[in-house]
Amino acid sequence: MDRTKIYLDNNATTIVDPHVRDAMLPFFSEMYGNPNSLHVFGTEVHPYMKIAFDHLYTGINADDGDDIIVNSCATEGNNTVIKGVYYSHILKGSKKEIITTEVEHPCVISSCKFLEELGVKVTYLPVNVDGIVDVDTLREHIDPDETALVSIMWANNETGLINPVKELAEFCREKNVLFHTDAVQAIGKVKVDVQDVPVDLLTFSAHKFHGPKGVGSLFIRRGVDIPPLLHGGEQMGGKRGGTVDTASLIGMGFAMELAVKNLHFEHTEVKRLRDKLEDAIAAIPGTNIIGKRELRTPNTILVSVKGVEGEALIWDLNKGGVAASTGSACASESLEPNPTFIAMHIDDELAHTGIRLSLSRFTIEEEIDGAIGILKKSIKRLRKISIRRK
Repeated sequence: MDRTKIYLDNNATTIVDPHVRDAMLPFFSEMYGNPNSLHVFGTEVHPYMKIAFDHLYTGINADDGDDIIVNSCATEGNNTVIKGVYYSHILKGSKKEIITTEVEHPCVISSCKFLEELGVKVTYLPVNVDGIVDVDTLREHIDPDETALVSIMWANNETGLINPVKELAEFCREKNVLFHTDAVQAIGKVKVDVQDVPVDLLTFSAHKFHGPKGVGSLFIRRGVDIPPLLHGGEQMGGKRGGTVDTASLIGMGFAMELAVKNLHFEHTEVKRLRDKLEDAIAAIPGTNIIGKRELRTPNTILVSVKGVEGEALIWDLNKGGVAASTGSACASESLEPNPTFIAMHIDDELAHTGIRLSLSRFTIEEEIDGAIGILKKSIKRLRKISIRRK
């Protein structure tokens, strides 16, 4: 094991499973035809695409009458949902409001901020003391006559905290309000079953569960009307224009199949390694783990470190060979996680910092042992520097 390269930023992206890579290879230079072409170069890929779609439908337990739209990523899917609901249910309808949370992914927050500029009312729900959004909070704010959409992520990308999406979705269905969940951090970490959890819309990206980057999907339940974000062709039944990236679709389908097969491994071995790392961090004075362990995905730790800036710690860890982050890669310029979460566990202003450590099924014990030693040294060194500067 190369102790100078320890990857603990799997919530940002994951390694492509070698089996997924091998499954994709023939569709770059051998079976490369446009799947919308009528000749054999196009039609020969159709059986493989069907298998990939079968994996996606089976992976989230979607019904044959539902739609799974292949797109570029969950960011595109989330934009499609939020802006589509604006067009079809607010601009052309009678409702006026979208409800989301203070801790959503930047693509959801930014889309909602954009709609606010167009006059849409957006309500941002706070998290409770456990860092999740509960049904009681939603009940206080929802208005069936006004609310067009509720969008709440399944699992948070920074903390790994899992929202009660089943109860939230059931409540929205009872009120006849559309419910969308960004399930990017849930696929491959927890069971995602759209028959059990009555979401209307669900988004995910393949690169979060050992598939390729640049491909994702939007689940649309039968009967839900969302206009396409991208016009220009009859691909995806006219619901998303653009030639399908066949190789990436094949890879995403296979990655989904493997992710579901490895759920038990995630909840046993990955969780064991996560807990080992977490226990070692918690033993360092002045550290706080954000969110109860039993409420989080089995791979994620967000830790607040008193007296150490998150940016400094990330760079010091990087020099030591450990890749971590301060939060969402899509908001990396901020260099700090969402302050809502850090505020949950601080006792003074010196603790306004945090780093995220996230494992995968490819993380091994020797890497965790190495990361523990490097992390302890980095925190000790940076605290000494901070004291000297005072």
